[in-house]
Amino acid sequence: MLKRACQLMVVTCLLGEVAWAASDRMVGDWKLNPQKSKLTDVMKVESLGGNKYSFDFGGGEPEIATADGRDQPGHFGTMIVVRVNAPDKWTFVRKKDGKPVVTGVWTLSKDGNTLNDHFTGTRPNGDMTSLDYVYRRTGRGSGFVGTWVSSSEQVNSVVVLKVRDWDGDGLSFISQGGAGTRNVKFDGKDYPNVGAMVNGVTASAERVNERTINIREKITGKVRDTQEISVSPDGKILTVTIHIPGRSEPDVQVFDRLTQ
Repeated sequence: MLKRACQLMVVTCLLGEVAWAASDRMVGDWKLNPQKSKLTDVMKVESLGGNKYSFDFGGGEPEIATADGRDQPGHFGTMIVVRVNAPDKWTFVRKKDGKPVVTGVWTLSKDGNTLNDHFTGTRPNGDMTSLDYVYRRTGRGSGFVGTWVSSSEQVNSVVVLKVRDWDGDGLSFISQGGAGTRNVKFDGKDYPNVGAMVNGVTASAERVNERTINIREKITGKVRDTQEISVSPDGKILTVTIHIPGRSEPDVQVFDRLTQ
């Protein structure tokens, strides 16, 4: 649900950054290619007794909620709702300002070792993004309680990332989902995200070379993820490699260029 983490490279000189930003190869519209992407996800559910559970979606800071269908405080100014539809079917909803922004419908297999997550996110314009994750149980647990790892997903929506020049020497990364608009300059400073699903999201960036930058995202000052973003030599493919704290495998998102 909330995801991302790790390390940055050093900047070159300011004049080089300004020149690159003016005609940056990343600028354009990019469409996610699900067949070439690998969206790894890990979540942990722990029983605390009395129908109360701990939910860890990454970063090592679980959210606590009772599975009774009520709104309860989540991380970063959101509310969460956990509903038991049936012994083998739960619904997890995250709300912002009273409106659902993320919904996961979880269904267990008969043997209890596979969890299917029909995941939907609401875009700022009201459109929906939909993915189907397949998780496998690792280690012990019963029912929905346990550690679940997914490296299999089906993207049911067209996902487009827009990259634009920003403020003369920076870039804007405009997401359709809850990440909002990420404005960065290549000076290592934190800049606030605009329209993010959660409060306190910032991003800092450093230029590695003409085709590669590194971005570090934080929430209320704590690193959420580190991303390496690179453009292929022919300028037709954009690859985003996302490192999230506590995970050994990164997410790899591959986009095909739609426009220059």
